Amino acid sequence: MKGTNEQRAGLLSGFAAYGLWGLVPLFWPLLKPSGAVEILAHRMVWSLGVVGIALLALRRWSWIGELLRQPRKLALITVAAVVISINWGLYIWSVNHGHVVEASLGYFINPLVTIAMGVLLLGERLRPVQWVAVGTGVASVLVLAIGYGQPPWISLVLAFSFATYGLMKKKVNMGGLESLAAETAVVFVPALGYLLWLGARGESTFLSGGIGHGALLASTGVVTAGPLILFGAAAIRVPLSTLGLLQYLAPVFQFILGIVYFHEAMPPERWAGFGLVWVALTLLTWDALRTSRRTRMRALAVREAAAKQARPAGDDSGSAPSPPPSSPPSPSVLALGDDPDAMTRTP
Repeated sequence: MKGTNEQRAGLLSGFAAYGLWGLVPLFWPLLKPSGAVEILAHRMVWSLGVVGIALLALRRWSWIGELLRQPRKLALITVAAVVISINWGLYIWSVNHGHVVEASLGYFINPLVTIAMGVLLLGERLRPVQWVAVGTGVASVLVLAIGYGQPPWISLVLAFSFATYGLMKKKVNMGGLESLAAETAVVFVPALGYLLWLGARGESTFLSGGIGHGALLASTGVVTAGPLILFGAAAIRVPLSTLGLLQYLAPVFQFILGIVYFHEAMPPERWAGFGLVWVALTLLTWDALRTSRRTRMRALAVREAAAKQARPAGDDSGSAPSPPPSSPPSPSVLALGDDPDAMTRTP
């Protein structure tokens, strides 16, 4: 019963985290007339405060000294902080300038970009279905480029920046709260300096917009850290493959909001491009689930064979072997984007 309750709590936390990330386009317009860069700077500054309080409450500070003694890790975190800042800033700008649907496409194609980067940068080998999925994704970008008259730059920059961020996070291998604290610490001084500079020029909206507007800007820290904490609760309670499927909730919600709430246009060529992306993701998901099931079955067979060999001669009690430990996710499951740390930066 306890295990069932834990898994149910994990699923609810996962739905809540990705649901909030999917609904966040409703929040950024509330911060107008603040520009995207000012909103981004506030998000960086206030996020460090919120995460710092969380780490203080959890007494998780020992990692700081270890991190400071590893220059290579610091360099990777700096790169991660830069690319996620680009991702965040462009996403905020996109939402506040009527490009919610195109922004959602970036997170739909992110798993495909992640796979492509794995092949090109890490020398990973793909299964045939994965090749078909990637090829279909490329075709979707071509269809959208023809329809737009230019490549969907917003989607591509969002997808590649997030995929690069995921690659850096994989190499750094830190917990979600710790890594967010480190990344926001890297950009804290430039962000705070920019806000002070705006204030000195009389262009800051933090105070000039009134107490309510200032409170909304300060709440960007909670908007960033809240879903992250929920995601962390889900990550330790549900299988990674489940998280990999839940991640599609965010761009689905963003896509629906773009059409229904923000009334963005969906001409036939855009539907065709999105349709190809969804076909690619369906193939990728099917292949990931099939491979994950085969991996579990092989692990079970190996465990049963080992149990039979270890059983004393003449022991025909027929007792069932204990269930195998959870097997690690297959490469195609990871391709769905369920590296827990990498998923903590969905806008």
